[in-house]
Amino acid sequence: MPTTLTINGQSHDIDLPDDVPLLWVLRDAIGLTGTKFGCGVAACGACTVQIDGEAVRSCQVALADVWGAVTTIEGLGTPVNMATLQQVWVDHQVAQCGYCQSGQIMNAAALLAQTPDPTDQDIDDAMQGNLCRCGTYPRIRAAIKDAAQRLQEA
Repeated sequence: MPTTLTINGQSHDIDLPDDVPLLWVLRDAIGLTGTKFGCGVAACGACTVQIDGEAVRSCQVALADVWGAVTTIEGLGTPVNMATLQQVWVDHQVAQCGYCQSGQIMNAAALLAQTPDPTDQDIDDAMQGNLCRCGTYPRIRAAIKDAAQRLQEA
């Protein structure tokens, strides 16, 4: 019997085994390739999506364990304005190779939705576990602080 998931506001009937990781459901069954495979053990954060607004590693969530609406980088919108996050990422030249960036942005969006005016420690705590091989962590923190300010002014 297919499992019905809400992904980016749309209902999808998924006919796959219950133990298939959400990452592969998104990429292979639905065709949403913005969510990246990094390590497969939830250590890098490249596969970060949101389930009911909570940032989670989709490589470690089985299809049967999805507990709510899924948002991927392709569906990110409210409550955090995706255009604002994209713009601060460009303004602060965050991306180098870019591979981890969808996971970084998804985690940043979840943080800003819960903590609209984060401290450096809030950012460090929330972004811990999202690895950037290029080492742009100071730029990521600056971009998140900038996004928080812009979103508060909007």
